[in-house]
Amino acid sequence: MEEIQREPMLTPNKDEEGEEAEAQVDILKYILGFAEVAVMRCAIELRIADTIESHGSPMTLSEISSTLGCDPPLLNRIMRFLTHRKIFKAIPTNHGYLSYAQTPLSRRLMRNGEHSMAAFLLFETSPVALAPWYNLSSRVLVNGNYPFEKAHGEDFWRYGATNMDHNNLFNEAMACDAKLVVPAIMKDCSEAFDGLKTLVDVGGGNGTTIHMLTKACPWIQGINFDLPHVINTAPKCDQVEHVAGDMFLSVPKADAVFLKWILHDWGDEECIQILKNCREAIPRENGRVIIVEAVIDEEGKHDKLKDVRLMMDMLMMAHTKGKERTLKEWEYLIKTAGFSTYTVKAIHAVQSVIVAFR
Repeated sequence: MEEIQREPMLTPNKDEEGEEAEAQVDILKYILGFAEVAVMRCAIELRIADTIESHGSPMTLSEISSTLGCDPPLLNRIMRFLTHRKIFKAIPTNHGYLSYAQTPLSRRLMRNGEHSMAAFLLFETSPVALAPWYNLSSRVLVNGNYPFEKAHGEDFWRYGATNMDHNNLFNEAMACDAKLVVPAIMKDCSEAFDGLKTLVDVGGGNGTTIHMLTKACPWIQGINFDLPHVINTAPKCDQVEHVAGDMFLSVPKADAVFLKWILHDWGDEECIQILKNCREAIPRENGRVIIVEAVIDEEGKHDKLKDVRLMMDMLMMAHTKGKERTLKEWEYLIKTAGFSTYTVKAIHAVQSVIVAFR
């Protein structure tokens, strides 16, 4: 009989075993990942952070549950989850039970706090905003469908024009971002506003951004420019004139144009048209367009901000026809739109400040 030749068995090395073990945990975390944002939404809806803040000091589970009308054992599970993720801080008491204190992160779950991101989270976890994610794969196919249109029968902007609850929550969400980003702009890039007398915020929503800019730069007269259904609900504020219109047709004249998180909503062709209209709106001498957008790093650098920028890119794929862009892609848009030069400056935010000069 011939001797049977057996293949040597390959045994995984310790690195492979470690990767397998890590993968098993990681895949479960991805599968259950929605739990994090769902529980944070729960905390906002219950007003847990607002309640502790109003109390002025840490609160016990019994105090929180009696104030909010919650079932103590169920609230205990919610607080255990949130403290494990360091959203709230658990503090042992002399009586052997825990009290719960605010953290910088939990204060961002307050409805009306200075750094509140509650409206942003409520918007992105709303049924309207979540539905397009279930159609993301159809977007990636050749000649695929736009997820928001497939979910709702029309694009993001047309839907907002006829669904005011959605529109108002979206504008509140953008106002949350403005409250974080505008101070960072003024701290790290205030020179962009030197010498300006007038500034138009294109796609300015309810006017929060331009109001903050004119408050920081009282020598500037602001114009808040957006679609008619948005301007109709914008509150009056000092130093700001609300103007309704369509940025694809024209932009109000001013010394400078401000665009925050507008261009990432659109494809290259639309962006070039918007930028050309902005260029026409500013003076030849010292006219500028101030673009506040993310810049995707191509060098493989990994940090929390890059993670957020890449997540935002997926959000653009789900909700709009746009994308987050690399510096090369921004340069292409700016030069194609006819601008002579531009500068880019990083700030302490997800976005950078790009200033394009006519």
